[in-house]
Amino acid sequence: MLLRIENLSKTYPNGTRALDDVSLAIAPGMFGLLGPNGAGKSTLMRIVATLQEPDTGRVRLGDIDVLGNKEAVRRTLGYLPQEFGVYPKVSAEDLLDHFAVLKGITHRGERQRLVSALLEQTNLHNDRSKLLGGFSGGMRQRFGIAVALLGDPRLIIVDEPTAGLDPEERVRFLNLLAELGQNSIVILSTHIVDDVSELCSRVAIIDRGRIRLEDDPQAAVTRLNGRIWRRILSRDELARHQAQFSVLSTKLLAGRTVVRVLADARPESGYDQAEPGLEDVYFAAMRGARAPDAPPFAADAPAAAPAFGSGTGAS
Repeated sequence: MLLRIENLSKTYPNGTRALDDVSLAIAPGMFGLLGPNGAGKSTLMRIVATLQEPDTGRVRLGDIDVLGNKEAVRRTLGYLPQEFGVYPKVSAEDLLDHFAVLKGITHRGERQRLVSALLEQTNLHNDRSKLLGGFSGGMRQRFGIAVALLGDPRLIIVDEPTAGLDPEERVRFLNLLAELGQNSIVILSTHIVDDVSELCSRVAIIDRGRIRLEDDPQAAVTRLNGRIWRRILSRDELARHQAQFSVLSTKLLAGRTVVRVLADARPESGYDQAEPGLEDVYFAAMRGARAPDAPPFAADAPAAAPAFGSGTGAS
């Protein structure tokens, strides 16, 4: 099964262009959609999840026309939005059971086994009788994950899923997504680079509604070998280096500034070569800088997804 997105555009009534001719082809496995807040990630995810209409463009999931046959998509979709509500005076077990009924799982015994397994899988089994109003932010997020996994979905969309999770919960959840990605299409929409670099076999970087890069994360990092340079500067030196060199990122370290620069050769004395990472790829893509032999950015290239045939204020 392939999820094919072709030429999606969306402009809101206030004039914000959330998506600008977005095309992607997404195969089973973990796919990362990476971009800053306001890049268009959530708008794209809501359209794929049948919750919003684009102005133009098409989406297919296998042989299903996503925009024309929403009910068929919803039967095989698991969606965890960035924000969702719960009934505060209902227990986790009872509300998950209710959602299972809505998903079409009507046999009581089957439903009980499924609900118990999902609560165990999301580390909520010991809190199954607790009212959702008393859940912490991380517990609510894990409950949302359990709801998204009802019905063994073939397409799973998670929008900023590790928000509110502590490090242990984050690892547990990301491992769960990796398992699900063995048999389903899992789209991880996030602004956290580490979530994508650790899990995803493909990544798209979106900014201001356009796909800036779509690539294999490790291959994209490899293409930057020998081109990332690092130096520690005093604060008053930073402006000159930003004006003179292609500075990708800056970070404070004990009152001084660490800069990372993209250059084919040492920018000047004092710079040391650094090991590239996906964060460097991200910032390079946002600047429009492309490594040799890298796939072209959307602005320079034809649509990334194959054409349809018979057979990234928005956020």
